[in-house]
Amino acid sequence: MTDRAARGRVVYSTGTGRVCPTCGWPADRCRCSSRLDEAIPARIEAKLRFESKGRGGKSVTLVDGLPCNAEFLAELLRSLKKSLGTGGTVREGSLELQGDRRDALRALLTARGFAVKG
Repeated sequence: MTDRAARGRVVYSTGTGRVCPTCGWPADRCRCSSRLDEAIPARIEAKLRFESKGRGGKSVTLVDGLPCNAEFLAELLRSLKKSLGTGGTVREGSLELQGDRRDALRALLTARGFAVKG
């Protein structure tokens, strides 16, 4: 739980302007799932990362740098999971796929026309 969540809901603050009632961040930098309506740009640059720390020994491949659009992310995740035969989920504007799938993801995302880094 973050410090903001531990202290409770911010009622008024002169320094930040409007505050998101869900996550407590300023409305223009909201980090909750209610801001998953971003437009999809013409050129998407996906960043691949591999993580295993803090996951009980399990490893995941993260696809970051994607537009925060719920429908786009859900469709992309569905097709990637089906192609790779693995599980995954959407987390805060990024995709998590089980296992080390960087090489296969790089090929799949490049075929979709994304610029891939990492």
